[in-house]
Parts: sequence; C-alpha cells; structure tokens
Amino acid sequence: MLISVLIFILIVSLSFILLARITNEYFVPSLDIIAKKLKMSSDMAGATLMAIGSSAPELAIAIFAVLRPGEHSEIGIGTIVGSAIFNILVIIGAVAVIKKTLINWQPIARDLFFYLLTLFILYLIFRNGSITLIESIIFIVSYIAYVVFIYVYNHVLKYKDDREPENEGNKIENNNSGLSIILKPVYAILDIIFPAKNNYLMLFFISIILISGLSLLLVESTISVARIIHIPEIFIAMTVLAIGSSVPDLLSSVIVAKQGRGEMAISNAVGSNIFDILIGIGLPSLLFFIGSNETIMVDNQHLTPSIILLFGSILLILIIFLINKWKIGPKAGISLLIIYLMYIAWEIFQI
Repeated sequence: MLISVLIFILIVSLSFILLARITNEYFVPSLDIIAKKLKMSSDMAGATLMAIGSSAPELAIAIFAVLRPGEHSEIGIGTIVGSAIFNILVIIGAVAVIKKTLINWQPIARDLFFYLLTLFILYLIFRNGSITLIESIIFIVSYIAYVVFIYVYNHVLKYKDDREPENEGNKIENNNSGLSIILKPVYAILDIIFPAKNNYLMLFFISIILISGLSLLLVESTISVARIIHIPEIFIAMTVLAIGSSVPDLLSSVIVAKQGRGEMAISNAVGSNIFDILIGIGLPSLLFFIGSNETIMVDNQHLTPSIILLFGSILLILIIFLINKWKIGPKAGISLLIIYLMYIAWEIFQI
C-alpha cells in the first residue's frame, strides 16, 4: 500500500512539473503569437484563447473521467469546481501579490457579470443531482453566447487598451536546483518534440496533446489511489487534481501579470472558469449521452457549498475592486489566498 501511494505521488508530481514546463516554455509563447495574429485585445485573448487552451487539463480530465467505464464522473466535475475555486482565489490572489496594478474596469466587470450567470446556471442544473442531455446542450450554447458577447462588447463598447507589456517576468526562469538537474533529460526530450518557436500552431497543438495525455494519467492515478487509501474520488479531484490542473492557468497569469497586463491575467482566470464550467462539463456530458442513455449523477451535497463559495468569492472581489477604485494589490491578494487555505482545511475536515 505504501509503495503504491508513493508511486502515485511520484506520477502526480512529475505530471504537474511537466504541465508547468509545457505551459511556460511552449504554450504561452504560442498563445501570445496567435493572439497577435488575430489582433485580439489583451483581455479578449485572456478570456477566450488563453482560457480555452490553458483549461485543456480540466477538459481532458473531465472527458476521460466521464467516458471511462464505471461511475467516475465526479472526478471530472469535482476537478472543474475545485479548479474554479483555485482560479478565483489563488490566481487572482497571486496576481495581486506579485504586482499592484490599476486595471480597466470594463472587461473585468463584463467577465465577472457573465461568470455570475454561469454559476447561476451551474447551481440550477446541479440542484437536482443529475445532468440531462438538454442541460449539457445548455452549457455549450451558453459558452457560445459568452464568446459572441465578448466580440460584440469589444466592437460596440470599446475601451483604451494601449499599454505595452513590460520586460519584467516574460518567463519564469529556470534554476540549477537538484530537481532541475534531475529533470534535464526530460526537458531535453520536450525540446526535441516541440518545433521552433516561430511554428506557433504546432507549438499550440502539441501542447494541447501532451497536456491531455498527462491529464489522462492523472485520472487513472486518482482512481487508483482513491481505491488504495479508501477516500472519495471527489475529494482528490477537488483538491489535488484541481490544483495541479490549474498550474497552466496560474503560470500564464503570473507571466502576464509581471508584464503589467493585469486585465489579461484576471480575464484569463475568470474566462478559464467560464470555459471550465460550460464546456468542461457540457462537452463531456454531451459525448457521454451520444453513447449512452443513462443520466449523469452529481454529488450536489458536496458540490453545492463550493458553488456558494464561488458566488461569495465573486462578490468579495467586486467589493475589493470598488473599495480600491479598481486597483488590486498585496493586501487583497493575501486575503484571497487565506480564504483558499481555509477552503482546503474545510475539504480535509469533510473526509
């Protein structure tokens, strides 16, 4: 038993490290180039393109969990809800701690408003303890409406977005720690797999493929360890998997925050949550219903308090923004991080 758990820890740790490496070295650079090619504003890139790409782990985990034989849908749903809490509290908190910044209120208010609608849809669907085919379609259609909403918003209600990225923190520097030395052969293999930086489309798609493969590995490891140590799969999903799968979101947000693009970092966090909930739950559910007539059951007793926490977190963030006149800094960031630590303590207490 002990050896099996240690193997699980090793697999999960390595998967998270690789997710971070792929995101920092290959994924974020490809997204920046794609956003420039499409002439997207920084907040729109964060809320759509970066959110879709960096949410690949959560989506992949949800798909593999729902389609895997047996009742494992709670892994995917739990990962998405747990990741949503991580994104709001930890990512926005980390962005605030790293660099105090004045943000444009229009895109942030827009995304937070639509996110509240997303949470309302999630609550209404989850309160019955199941997901139906119609409800999975509602999730997907709602996300399409969100993308259209952003496009129309940026063309009708334009705002000034002319700040150039600062040179600070374009990437997270590697160090010569023992871990980096040990993983150097693995990093060398990644450098061989990925093409040159100017081949940004290949960088993007290879990143998505590898992120998905690592996510599948995480799903299988989670199921195995839950059986070994006899704890609910949903607990591991809402804590360990949620944190690990959110590493790409965290790193990409930290990078752009250091460049002085606070709106992009926060829009990425909020946009990722909208994508995670609407597509991360809607698409796997729809794929499930295509091959089965069964109903997907939801542990609403465990998930409802987390959804309420998300509602409360959004209201808290709005209050912080209004009080500080749309400035965000270390004090607000530390408060959000403390709330997340309290949430983790509560989750542990629930076992």
